[in-house]
Amino acid sequence: MKTTILFGAAMILLAACAGEPSAPAPTVPSASAPAPGPAPEPDQCGAAEAQRFVGRPRSEIPAPVDPRLQRILCSTCAATMDYNPRRLNFVFDEKTGVVQQAKCG
Repeated sequence: MKTTILFGAAMILLAACAGEPSAPAPTVPSASAPAPGPAPEPDQCGAAEAQRFVGRPRSEIPAPVDPRLQRILCSTCAATMDYNPRRLNFVFDEKTGVVQQAKCG
């Protein structure tokens, strides 16, 4: 009797594993709702406010209150690639000294 029950249970487990799962039906996005894109990153470093320095000489960038949270980078110079969403980066053109970007990172 035990053998029959164990054999039956083994057959049920094998049958459950043997079947191929059916592919889910493709979903069609509705025309009225746009497909969701990646969520925009919040401005944690103040880059939106710092955009006023883009196009101006790097000498106009104020000294940072906390140097760990702001850096000024040359567009062609070496820099670390560590990402800090709270750090404000000013990128300037090496030849002209004009700020090209203000971004978090």
